[in-house]
Order: sequence, then C-alpha cells, then structure tokens
Amino acid sequence: MDKQKALSIVKDKLTNRRFTHTIGVMETAVRLAEQYGADVKKAELAAIFHDVAKCMPIIELKEIMEKNQFSLELLQHNKELWHAPVGAFLTKHEYGIDDEDVLQAITYHTSGHEEMSLLDKVIYVADYIEPNRQFPGVEEARKLADLDLNQALLYALKNTITYLIEKEQSVYPLTVQTYNSILKQVKS
Repeated sequence: MDKQKALSIVKDKLTNRRFTHTIGVMETAVRLAEQYGADVKKAELAAIFHDVAKCMPIIELKEIMEKNQFSLELLQHNKELWHAPVGAFLTKHEYGIDDEDVLQAITYHTSGHEEMSLLDKVIYVADYIEPNRQFPGVEEARKLADLDLNQALLYALKNTITYLIEKEQSVYPLTVQTYNSILKQVKS
C-alpha cells in the first residue's frame, strides 16, 4: 500500500490531534530507520498504522479482543495498551497489510516484547519521541535516540514503568520483561 492511501485510511479514523501525532511518528520512524538501518518503507507503514485503533471506543476494542481470542491477561491491564494489538489486527484484516514485521511493530509499540526487532524498536522510540510530544524527559529521550536506539528504548521503558508506578497503576508484565531484555542488551 502506498503512503498516501495509508494516510487517507488512517486520517478518517483519528482526531486531528492524533493524526498530527501519527505524521510526527511517521517522519521520526523514517529518520530512525535510515539512521539505524531498518527497512524504511516498513517503518513508514507501521508508523502510519500504529494508532489506527487509538480513537475507537474502549468497548469496541474489548469486543474485538474477546471475539478474536486476544490475550485475556492484556484485558486486565491498562486500557491504553489495547489499541496496539487491535490496530495490528485491523491493519491486517480490514486494510489488507499482511507484512508480519509491520504488524508486529504495531502490536508491540506500547508494551514492547523480549525479542524486539530493529523495526519494533524504531516504532516504539519514534512514538515516544515524535516532535509533538511534550513531557518531562522527552528531550533526553530524543538525544539518546540520536546516539543509541537501545539506550533511548531503555530510557523510554524506564520512564513509562516509573510513571505507572507513581500513578499506582499496574505495569503490564511484558513491559517489565522488555525492560529487562533491553537492559541486558545495553549492558553487554
């Protein structure tokens, strides 16, 4: 699918603010893919579709997850995680994109996973640091992303986990496992 068609599909599913975010993620993902040697076209496509389900009502996300036998454990954690796997599901089944690398990057752009590919890392970090993001620590994450993708990813995971703990929210176990996995990669 070409870029303009993908953007047209996604624009109809998102608020203006979320679409602006998506453009920022796309541009950042392309830059990071070029810098670190990931497939640029796959990074662009995954970034465009990464939040395709973000604006859906929670009840619809839950229905899709239950009907299609998604992880029931995920349903017990922060609803902010749900749009990622549902987005990958819709990207495949409604928009006809069946590239497993792209779908995996969409699926795990909020939680991460222990065996993250380069593309997965690019999308996760691009989503975290895109130019429209404004939160404490984002500038440090941007600097790290220019120097070392794994360091930027580790920083993002640490900040996310710390934020959830400070808000007394549960931390999805896969995110903790991702942190541990990336920490080992950075230390070795």
